[in-house]
Amino acid sequence: MTGTDKGKQGKVIFVSRDLEKIAVEGVQLKKKHMKPRGQRKKGEVVKIPGSFPVARAMLVCPQCGKPTRIGLRAQGNKKERVCKKCNAAI
Repeated sequence: MTGTDKGKQGKVIFVSRDLEKIAVEGVQLKKKHMKPRGQRKKGEVVKIPGSFPVARAMLVCPQCGKPTRIGLRAQGNKKERVCKKCNAAI
């Protein structure tokens, strides 16, 4: 939602419930310098996704395609997540 990667979308790769952070592919990329391994492998710079606080991310609704908050709807003894914008089940 904020920062240099505002508006980017991707799949969640890693979730840390203890630290309340997530990692998303293609977002918050960091450079890591890899040493050469053996004689045939060269050293290289690899981009890896970094983690960021969960509060800076939003879920994208599959129905309307917009970033949205989540609500809960109870149907009998079963609960389901609902998009706050279009009221569709997620």
